[in-house]
Amino acid sequence: MTDQVASFAGSIPENYDKYLGPMIFEPYAKDLAQRAAKVSGSSVLEIAAGTGVATRSLRDALPPATKIVATDLNEPMLEIAKSKFKPTEKIEFKPADAMSLPFPDQAFDTAVCQFGVMFFPDKLASFREVARILKPQGRYLFNVWDSLDYNPIPKSMHGLTTSLYRENPPGFYQTPFGFYQIDPIKEMLLSTGFQKITFSVLKCPLSSPSARDAATGLVKGNPISLQILERQTHSIEEVMSHVERELANKFGKAPVRSSMQAIVVEAQKA
Repeated sequence: MTDQVASFAGSIPENYDKYLGPMIFEPYAKDLAQRAAKVSGSSVLEIAAGTGVATRSLRDALPPATKIVATDLNEPMLEIAKSKFKPTEKIEFKPADAMSLPFPDQAFDTAVCQFGVMFFPDKLASFREVARILKPQGRYLFNVWDSLDYNPIPKSMHGLTTSLYRENPPGFYQTPFGFYQIDPIKEMLLSTGFQKITFSVLKCPLSSPSARDAATGLVKGNPISLQILERQTHSIEEVMSHVERELANKFGKAPVRSSMQAIVVEAQKA
């Protein structure tokens, strides 16, 4: 994985939050928060919190007294996340690397990660770190995207960008949709001290007010925009126009409608 694949900087965080948050991430955030509410305990660590989509759902679902610490490697993402909370709400924001968490052993009852694990260069190290900071019998709840075959719009995006850049296609979408095989995930969790591991497939509707809005999120709201700029073959606006037409033809112009599919993982520390 290149640094660009996980680089959410510049205008990316704002577009990510405005266009992709409601279109893709909010239904899964609510599901994860509901699961966390059943097992949370008094302290929850969120890893790869991004712009706070899941953080907001966690705060709404958990008791006010529950301490939530939201972390992310990208500080510009956390700045947007902070804006979603009042000063009186019990949230601490902290920049942190998921593979080297700045917390003592057994500091949290629960850890949550919404669509972040796929981006971690060393996933085994990230699982080991979560096990370290969890108390005995603590829970780790996270979700990952299922394969592109079960996610029609990202699959179309990947196919379109591959056709536009035949010699050197941007590979961004292979990263968020490339960590879905259950056996390897289970083996990593078992080897790092987790047990009672369950997997759930969750399909949610996807909608966007317009093909233009959806295209903005899919191109300007993630690091594929950096890969497009690096190649200098097509401008961002040219790619946007191609994506907008593709979405309108396949999924509707206004609104855009489809579905997304993810795998939700729940594991307990031994």
